[in-house]
Amino acid sequence: MTLSIGLVAHDRRKREMADWLETHKHQFATARIFATGTTGRVLLERFPDLDIFPLKSGPFGGDQQLGSMIAQGEIQAMFFFTDPMTPQPHDVDVRALIRLANMYEVPIACNRSTADLLISNPKFEDICEQYRGHSPEQAFADYTNRKL
Repeated sequence: MTLSIGLVAHDRRKREMADWLETHKHQFATARIFATGTTGRVLLERFPDLDIFPLKSGPFGGDQQLGSMIAQGEIQAMFFFTDPMTPQPHDVDVRALIRLANMYEVPIACNRSTADLLISNPKFEDICEQYRGHSPEQAFADYTNRKL
């Protein structure tokens, strides 16, 4: 089954994301890539042969679009190169996106070294498929079934 992968990079990390993707382009040849707006445009320009779908820009709802896709089981992995040195006006959205990836067992890498480890794992696709459709409602049943 085709993997759907989210790619996001803060402004100061977009070039690094594109360079990283160049290194691993062959591993994304059959994937559907969903990227937030500006990241998507940068990647589409450099990789017109990849299946890249730009969403809205992060501050205009792109992070939330990816979060919704995670909650619907439509994203199996995410690479989000964050910039820890620059305040983000939509930091709440960024944290929510990372939280959803964690809840739904979506593998996520927030820097190049972790991205290299994740994508080079020979079981990368198997792990992504194993958790496709993961239901946090089952994992967090105590919360779901709590008395109000």
